[in-house]
Amino acid sequence: MLKSPALLALPLLLLTAIASPAADPRPLFDGKSLEGWSAPDMSWWSVQDGAITAASTDEHPCQHNQFLVWRGGEVANFELTLQFRIQGSDKANSGVQIRSRIEPDGHVVGYQVDIADPAAPFLGAVYDEKGRKMLANRGHRTVIETDGTMNSTPLDARGADAALAAYRPGEWAEYRIRFVGNKLQVFLNGVQTAEVIDHQKEEREMSGVLALQLHSGPPMTVQFKDIRFTALD
Repeated sequence: MLKSPALLALPLLLLTAIASPAADPRPLFDGKSLEGWSAPDMSWWSVQDGAITAASTDEHPCQHNQFLVWRGGEVANFELTLQFRIQGSDKANSGVQIRSRIEPDGHVVGYQVDIADPAAPFLGAVYDEKGRKMLANRGHRTVIETDGTMNSTPLDARGADAALAAYRPGEWAEYRIRFVGNKLQVFLNGVQTAEVIDHQKEEREMSGVLALQLHSGPPMTVQFKDIRFTALD
């Protein structure tokens, strides 16, 4: 049977679609201003040395978690890269909120890639802010079943150790965060530190906002720069 011209062209169309390059990363921060970002209380947030900066001090203590939200709309499937630096005591804590929700008081809840002093177990881990709490400890892959049961197994232990070995407290480090469907992967300085596969439909989010966190607690400073977003839809 003769094939129609349309059918003959189909393999070429499929090949073209498969070979199409991914979209270029989109910068979310201009390095000079907080344009495109907002928070209920902007007194915590500024731009210093070309980086988004959040600081708590003895004179201006942070007693409740603060969040700076990117106002470019909700995101679904994506890859996010950024540089971060955190300074303070070993209790200094921050994070990157992804596919999250904004509560009426401005608190952002949902998936969080943690930032902390490496003396704590949170750096490179995945947390659920005001939700299911720790989803994947640093160096682990967690499969969350439909009933909420969490089955966690180690990633390559050398990988987590390599990430920490390459991390210098108080210096700039890089996160690459990839979220496609229900699979979230976190890479610190190029080394995978956590993975979550979330089958719990009642609790997971398939889209939501991006935000940066300043955690309550002792005086500390956290900074973010070179924030780039690639949609993978």
